[in-house]
Amino acid sequence: QVQLVESGGGSVQPGGSLRLSCEVTGFTLEDAAIGWFRQAPGKEREGVSCISNSDGSTYYVDSVKGRFTISRNNAKNMVYLQMNSLKPEDTAVYFCATDLSSCYFSGGYYVGYFDSWGQGTQVTVSS
Repeated sequence: QVQLVESGGGSVQPGGSLRLSCEVTGFTLEDAAIGWFRQAPGKEREGVSCISNSDGSTYYVDSVKGRFTISRNNAKNMVYLQMNSLKPEDTAVYFCATDLSSCYFSGGYYVGYFDSWGQGTQVTVSS
């Protein structure tokens, strides 16, 4: 059974950092790309970043490029999202998910095809 569990969210001031973790069970990171998407109240779901299962290539939407870093530890079956220079507009619930599209971007947006995801972790950026 595929399960993903996110952790590491919290409340920080603008300019602060957080590291989100995604524990994956039921499959290995070689089996599927893993993406992070976020959902803010009253807004559409937004794909943020993806890491390929084939070669570990990483992808980001422009709004987080240079501030967020996605990585993985295959031995631990963990995926991480390091978030630096956080802004109030980054406030959302963040989810990690299996991405059957293998990190499909279109028109600058991370579209993806999310199959399974966890319960999410809240990130709040506020002064």
